[in-house]
Amino acid sequence: MQVDGEIDGQTHVDKKLVISESGSIKGDVYAEHFIVNGRFNGICYADKVEILSKGDVEGTIYSDDLSIEAGGRFKGVTASAPEKPVVDLCDIKDTQKNSAERNKAQQSGE
Repeated sequence: MQVDGEIDGQTHVDKKLVISESGSIKGDVYAEHFIVNGRFNGICYADKVEILSKGDVEGTIYSDDLSIEAGGRFKGVTASAPEKPVVDLCDIKDTQKNSAERNKAQQSGE
């Protein structure tokens, strides 16, 4: 999938996600291969991340394979990829969020 416009929110792609020079994503990204040549601000979980020469990334990257071309910019932190495959992480995060919301509703008597 290639992003030429703007996305604000969670993006989940099983294979390759590309942000073109004109594209931007703000939010969580889950992908096997993530290529940034536009703007990204958020948290990324990917097996492989490439920041190209026009790429501008701000946030947290969870990956064991990160490359940054000359001219590419990265401001944030990196960490090793979690033990679980990236495509499974999105489901786990959603389950945890839904569980937390149910617990909050039960505590408030809803």
